[in-house]
Order: sequence, then structure tokens, then C-alpha cells
Amino acid sequence: MDIEPVSTAIKTRFPEAITGSHIFRNELTLIVKKDSIVDIARFLKEDEALDFDFLSDLCGVDRVATDNVFEVVYHLYSLKKNHRIRLKVHVPSDDPCLSTVTGIWKTADWHERETYDMFGIAFEGHPDLRKILTPEDFEGYPLRKDYPLDGRQPTTLRDTYRKGEA
Repeated sequence: MDIEPVSTAIKTRFPEAITGSHIFRNELTLIVKKDSIVDIARFLKEDEALDFDFLSDLCGVDRVATDNVFEVVYHLYSLKKNHRIRLKVHVPSDDPCLSTVTGIWKTADWHERETYDMFGIAFEGHPDLRKILTPEDFEGYPLRKDYPLDGRQPTTLRDTYRKGEA
């Protein structure tokens, strides 16, 4: 399917919210303003001509060193229409927070928790925003580029058992 009509529909409906776009191998990427992600996500899912019913991935990207932002990247797919789209949202490094899309795609729950745990990007309105991969006492965000490679974490219960102290 030609993805150009999808691009046109979104840019027509949200002209101020799209700050950039490109198509590579018939896959559209849109750069979306942070404050518009929920409205655009809802439109992409609910519009019958687009029907992006599947959030296949949501992840963080650390671009702080080069652009002073994090990115949150949404990979969407329409099972019925067989087309894909990628949304990228720039999130300022001094306020790493944006709205949740868990009300649109339930699978965003775990994806957003992982992004929060690994990058420290918070999702306002998330129903259960807590760590998902690291222990509660883990300090820092391991996928940020400023995370020390030789950093030591506080003692966890697992480390206590390894030493035979429990």
C-alpha cells in the first residue's frame, strides 16, 4: 500500500503538530510535537481509513549529547490495512515527561514502563508507572549514554544471597 495518503491525512488534520517527516522503503516517519502525541495516536487508531490498531513497539532513544533531547519512538501497524508508521517525539532532557498512550493501546503499559525504567522518561497519566526490569533500589537509568559503564549499584537482596549473608 502507498503510505503517502496516510501522511497527507495526518498532516491535513494536524498541520501544526507535525514538525518533520520522511519516507524510507515505503515506511513513514513523522516527528510529532510532544503535546500532540495523544491526539494523533487516537486519530491514527480510530480513523477507519488509517486503522492503526497495533502498537508493536515504543522505545526511548538518548540524543541528549547531540540534540539535548530524548526521543520516544512509536511503531504502529494496521493489521487490516497492512501499513506501518513510525512516530517520533522529542522530549526535553530537562523535563523528560510526556503523556501516556495506554488509553489508546493497552500494550503501551509495559512499553512505557520499560522506557521509564531504562531512560527515566515519565509518562503522565500512566496507570502503574514503576520499574519493570531493574530492582527498586537500582540507581540511574542504564540506557542513558551518561550512565557509567563501571558504575556500582547498591547492594540488593540478590547480592546478599550470593555472598551467603542471608
